[in-house]
Amino acid sequence: MVFHCRNYINGKWIHSQKTFRRENPARINETISVAPVSSASDVDAAVKAAHSVFSKWKAVSAPKRAEIMYTAARLLEERKNELAHFMCKEMGKPIKECLGDVQEGIDIGYYMAGEGRRLFGQTMPSELPNKHIRTVRVSVGVFALITPWNFPVAIPCWKIFPALVCGNTVVFKPSSFVPGCATKLIEIFHDAGVPAGVLNLVHGSGGVGDAIVRHNGVTAVSFTGSVAVGKTIGEYCGKHLKKHSLEMGGKNVVIVMDDADIELAVDGCVWGAFGTTGQRCTATSRIVVHAKVYDKFKRMFLSRTRKLRLGDGFKSDIGPLVNAEQVKKVERYIGLARKNNLHILCGGKRALSGVLKHGYFFGPTIIDNPPQTHSVCCEEIFGPIVVLLKVKSFDDAIAVANNVDYGLSAAIFTNNVHLAHRAAEQLEAGIVYINSATIGAEIQAPFGGVKNTGNGHREAGGMGGAIDTYTEMKVINVDFSGRLQKAQGIDGK
Repeated sequence: MVFHCRNYINGKWIHSQKTFRRENPARINETISVAPVSSASDVDAAVKAAHSVFSKWKAVSAPKRAEIMYTAARLLEERKNELAHFMCKEMGKPIKECLGDVQEGIDIGYYMAGEGRRLFGQTMPSELPNKHIRTVRVSVGVFALITPWNFPVAIPCWKIFPALVCGNTVVFKPSSFVPGCATKLIEIFHDAGVPAGVLNLVHGSGGVGDAIVRHNGVTAVSFTGSVAVGKTIGEYCGKHLKKHSLEMGGKNVVIVMDDADIELAVDGCVWGAFGTTGQRCTATSRIVVHAKVYDKFKRMFLSRTRKLRLGDGFKSDIGPLVNAEQVKKVERYIGLARKNNLHILCGGKRALSGVLKHGYFFGPTIIDNPPQTHSVCCEEIFGPIVVLLKVKSFDDAIAVANNVDYGLSAAIFTNNVHLAHRAAEQLEAGIVYINSATIGAEIQAPFGGVKNTGNGHREAGGMGGAIDTYTEMKVINVDFSGRLQKAQGIDGK
């Protein structure tokens, strides 16, 4: 049955005569959802609705806002299986990963509901007598939230829950490849009792997102997606002094040292490289292996990769790529690899046998020790392609690992505690794992990276996490001395 999506503006579900369809990426002749092609007037209505209720929502106490967030998290938990099964058809990844996606949304929901009882500021001593100084967190305004398709519940939840608990209002633009997941998520917030106008949903292409970002009524932007689009958003927001948080790409690395538990390293690299069909910003796309164990690791990794089952997300290890454009992108990189005579150990082509020919399936691919400056080693592919790179030492491994424009996630497998701590210190990444895969971030820790991966803001929890993005700090000075006190030595003291 086709799911018909609608925009959600000022507490009402809005129909649209002009629509687009989203196919099942595993069976491209099957339509899963139909969604509105939003107009400039839809965007304007959504932003004006958010703007009109901002002051009222901001005035609601944070614990009261948090109660609504807690209800939303509970409803999300109740509908977990339904939403995950729909996600499997609309986005395509294996059902276990879809369940994990929704669980992450649940977890961040409960976590951010707890922030409604915290939202801590600071107190600090004054240089003057009978004076107190403290900081408080205040709401920012109307946030544009623009999210990708690979985590169609988790990433929107990363943004919506903290934005709302902090007292902001929202215009949410999801990827056009997962309109149904977004609509079902907003239904949950509606049912939880989020007041009209506080949370608005507008469907459409990238042009709709651009219109939201450029709307004068939008105060701030939180974006997750490509570097190219992120740079455009950053340039516009910088010019117009709009607060903005950019979470972009990755070219993530795993280092396997000669003393590593190879079986464990293989497990981590298979999961890191081919989970979500490689369509994660944290996916392992480079595996840097010490020369002493290179051949052993390659043999075991290749054997495990060949056992992976490709197919429908309900009965496979690896699902389809998200769309035809992504297939063409992956094929382009494979074409460059073949043109340069790189050694492809397995995969390297679209799967067209049996039922697989009806979907966007691409075989898991391993490239053996290409030149470190080749595009397959330096550019984000966002598909099931991983390169193996041979090095002679730990220092060489670190140099190779850092020799890219991204810095999101990195990992090292070693039993040497000295090397583990050196790697944690020297790897240029926002997230470092010791003896684990590059994927698997937990919601209570900040998520984000350095270099072309982001602009310094972080998602999720912890010190420096999303709460810093969705609030501004205000300094309050209280002088109860009964006289005008002048600071910094003006009184000659």
